[in-house]
Amino acid sequence: MAPALGLGVLLGLLGLLGAPGGTTKVLHSLRYLHVAVSEPGPGVPQFVSVGFLDGIPFTRYDSERGRKVPLTPWMEKGAEPGYWDSETELCKGHQQVYAVNLERARDRYNESRDLHTLQRVYGCDLLSNGSVRGFSRYGYDGRDFLSFEPGSQGFVPADGAAQVTTRHWNNDGVMVEELTNYVEHSCLEWLQKYIGYGQEALERKEPPDVHVSGKEEFGTLILSCYVYGFYPRPITVSWMKGDEIRDQETEWGGVVPNSDGTFHTWARIEARPEEREQYQCRVEHSGMPEPGIFALEPESGGNLTLVVAVSVIAAIIILILLVGFIVWKLQSGRRQKHGYSPPAGKDMGTNSSTTANSNRS
Repeated sequence: MAPALGLGVLLGLLGLLGAPGGTTKVLHSLRYLHVAVSEPGPGVPQFVSVGFLDGIPFTRYDSERGRKVPLTPWMEKGAEPGYWDSETELCKGHQQVYAVNLERARDRYNESRDLHTLQRVYGCDLLSNGSVRGFSRYGYDGRDFLSFEPGSQGFVPADGAAQVTTRHWNNDGVMVEELTNYVEHSCLEWLQKYIGYGQEALERKEPPDVHVSGKEEFGTLILSCYVYGFYPRPITVSWMKGDEIRDQETEWGGVVPNSDGTFHTWARIEARPEEREQYQCRVEHSGMPEPGIFALEPESGGNLTLVVAVSVIAAIIILILLVGFIVWKLQSGRRQKHGYSPPAGKDMGTNSSTTANSNRS
């Protein structure tokens, strides 16, 4: 059985199945991530649903607990009477549909009955120009399967193997109509309601702590810029050589939430050891009066302290949202051998029954 993993895996999936790109600034965002696993067990729920408001996990349901719960004080305090009961029933409905679809997907593609997953991420963004951008994306074993965006007037397959499901759902028309209504109207209503619950927490600004370290390996200097404890989520971290930004040579980590509602991230670049003094890390965030420039710190025990701090943060995250269901490396190896399969969201059989409440919250 797979060892228990937590929010890191969820956020990895969220990144793989994220929202469409765009240049307009996002003011607020609402996301729901659903994941079903074929081999549940202790610490490995059959179905998990996590809600994210502006990147912060704020609600969670898993099949082991059997109830949707708040993950922030403001959500616990703000929810209306009956909210948790109705949302729990909705998630239980999702759980049943995902279980059927996962079984049918494995049979359809003649895949082994070992570890497989279905994923869906959907939601909307409120943009700075006042418009709303909604979407819904589906995946099998962590890879894109098909997607829905209002402008496309239907589902779009990510691969030839998704054509059957795409034709079935598009010809049915019910899911297209429901999703269009959700991403263009209902999602914004829920987003605005949740923003009202957590307005004080969401409008705060916390500047980042930045630490720069370097390590030589095989004649190459690896420079790392660690940025943590910041809020809100949007941030720009760049490596500079002199006055030139070197984004093409930079490797970035994801922007990941901490247990206290802030975020952390990192950026890494390789350099020649003799050029170490030419490199600086540039950080731009709304909690800072102006972009900060940070140079390589002198070698000391500070690097060890940083590693310990990051490890503690990761451990806390896993304890807060213990959702073990994937051995990611195991799956990545298996993906090379197997094709795609239809995701959950609607029964994948020939019966075109609807999912009237599948996009409620």
